[in-house]
Amino acid sequence: QVQLAESGGGLVQAGGSLRLSCAASGRAFSSYALAWFRQAPGKEREFVAAISRNGVATRNADSVKGRFTISRDNAKSAAYLQMHSLKPEDTAVYYCAATNPGSSSFVTYVGPSQYTYWGQGTQVTVST
Repeated sequence: QVQLAESGGGLVQAGGSLRLSCAASGRAFSSYALAWFRQAPGKEREFVAAISRNGVATRNADSVKGRFTISRDNAKSAAYLQMHSLKPEDTAVYYCAATNPGSSSFVTYVGPSQYTYWGQGTQVTVST
């Protein structure tokens, strides 16, 4: 089991940058594939980016390609989402998620139902 805690959200002007962090506690952080999702008011939870448990494979939503980068540091039991060129439509609560992918070290998942563990979220607000 793993517990996740996000941080780094806040208010930023359009065009600005933020770096979100996801700190994990519990067992075997390197066993888990990770992802970031976001949810804006009145909308469904949306995939943002995913990373395999070995950090080699990543996947981004089309809406954030070229602007957001997911990474992880297994030695620190942490994951990150570096966000550049932020837009007002990026405003949402951002969640870190984890799941054990079994034997594959390279798999990434994009569906919320594929993730077992979730953090409480961190608010990102982008102003015009």
